[in-house]
Amino acid sequence: MPETNGADADSNSPRPGLRMDLQAIDLDRDGHGLARWQGWVVVVPGLLPGERASVQLQQRQKSRWLSRISERLTSSPERRRPPCILAHDCGGCTLQHLEETAQRDWKQDQLRQTLLRIGEIDHPQAPVQTDQRGLGYRNRGLIPLRRGEDGRLRMGYFRRGSHRIVNLSRCPVLDPRLDALVEPLKRDLDGSGLAADHDLSQSQGLRHLGLRMGHHTGEVLITLVSSHPLPGLKRLAQQWIQRWDQVKGVTLNLQPRRTNQILGSTTTVLAGDPTIREQFCGLELQLSTTTFFQINTPQAEAIVECLVHWLHQAAQHGPIVDAYCGIGTISLPLAARGHRVVGIEINPDSIEQADRNATVNGLGPLTRFEAGDVADLLKQTLPGCSALVVDPPRRGLESTVVAAILRDPPPLLAYLSCDMATQARDLKRLLQPEGPYQLDQLQPVDFFPQTTHLENLAFLRRISS
Repeated sequence: MPETNGADADSNSPRPGLRMDLQAIDLDRDGHGLARWQGWVVVVPGLLPGERASVQLQQRQKSRWLSRISERLTSSPERRRPPCILAHDCGGCTLQHLEETAQRDWKQDQLRQTLLRIGEIDHPQAPVQTDQRGLGYRNRGLIPLRRGEDGRLRMGYFRRGSHRIVNLSRCPVLDPRLDALVEPLKRDLDGSGLAADHDLSQSQGLRHLGLRMGHHTGEVLITLVSSHPLPGLKRLAQQWIQRWDQVKGVTLNLQPRRTNQILGSTTTVLAGDPTIREQFCGLELQLSTTTFFQINTPQAEAIVECLVHWLHQAAQHGPIVDAYCGIGTISLPLAARGHRVVGIEINPDSIEQADRNATVNGLGPLTRFEAGDVADLLKQTLPGCSALVVDPPRRGLESTVVAAILRDPPPLLAYLSCDMATQARDLKRLLQPEGPYQLDQLQPVDFFPQTTHLENLAFLRRISS
């Protein structure tokens, strides 16, 4: 049981500054240690399960107290030195201090607990499919920029719990081919003297540096996100195109609004091409500045191939509906196996790209893509279909989408999720006794080593109308 420092804690109610000795029992969704004291949950950043530390309470958040470590008293055998020297400060990766096999086991257990607690689902899971690389897996980065009062450019991800930049010149979770560009690009932007303020709190100007790469092709697209056009950007872009053969294009994305949404709606070409090529599941895709595409290409290919194999074995006659289809990363591999596919998506730009990708790969006759509200389009496309694939954003399925599925449930349903909590909530409505489906398989895949995120693929079969 967690113990307290008697001199401080036994005679006092919780308050900022109170000291105590605690033992972590779990991690939260941000990778912070969780302990309990007198009925309170205490969040202890940096503490691993089983470790004890002397901590000091800092701030109450509803039924939780945030704390900081004064001294770590014991160390877990699963603790390691983080591969990145900025890991303790940067908020980008929160599990670097935990051995990768322990990360996998923790994610597996989190999925089991979440499905049981929220969805009341107790079903065997396949082992988490891990990425053996651990580092260097990200094919994209959007890095905040700010020029300091000293005139120097700072570039990096935010310190945990703040919007203060942790200045970096490399990022080991980026693909090494992208990581090699970070320092020289930062040097050029610093030397340009251009204003930079990621949140526009002090000035207008550059906001983010965007890097995107085709994992299989090696082609790179550089994007500068700015509040407005700035002089000298075209000159820099031309220099970068000439310096690096792999850089196929440099674009300018305008985001003038003070918002957490990084990319704006307007993108122009500064030099080269507006897109790069990527090979995905044996198909060629075009990726632009604003294209949604999975960060970890090999793991995305693995989960799509798993999905396509299951549907190919189980689906009967009739088209497959791919909801939240994006640029066709699931639709097109299904069509390549001979299935007729209807892809639906609210973003018209994604639908336009999906159509182009279908044409490039000779799959136009087997595919149809429509832009609009997913719930409304499901009412039109579900009747007569053989299967439905849903790959919603982190917030999960809208209630109107669930209602549309329950109104005309297809024989098979594959649900790919990037948030196990919202997936568990949705599955509870779709599975018996509330819904018409039974759960066939669960396949978790780790797209994001060193973080708490986990993708999960659920296969459902209709057993009642």
